[in-house]
Amino acid sequence: MYAIFETGGKQYKVEKGDVVYIEKIETAEGENVIFDKVLYVDNGKRGAKVGTPYTTSVVGAKVLKQGKGKKLTVFTYKPKKNEKRKLGHRQPYTKVEIVAIGTKATVNKAFGGSEENAETAAE
Repeated sequence: MYAIFETGGKQYKVEKGDVVYIEKIETAEGENVIFDKVLYVDNGKRGAKVGTPYTTSVVGAKVLKQGKGKKLTVFTYKPKKNEKRKLGHRQPYTKVEIVAIGTKATVNKAFGGSEENAETAAE
């Protein structure tokens, strides 16, 4: 069983147990998060659900880490003009582990049963 969900302007294909690096979301480490913008869910033998644009399924994940990527150096110059500029950039990310894929009730059960145990990803 796998799903394709959208967050941070990007789409991710995930299965249960996958660890994915996504665009930064404002959730503390160790917290649970629910992604409700699910585009496609493949249940194997039971068939697939395609959203128009989204399905009713959700993807539940646990935030493992908040961090920054490797440093990129950006250097621009104009020849013969003595004009140059050097910049650095580190893209922030969130590392999440996929806990469950399914209905909201199924995902909350996988988190431990409580409704307050997970927050929906804001995007």
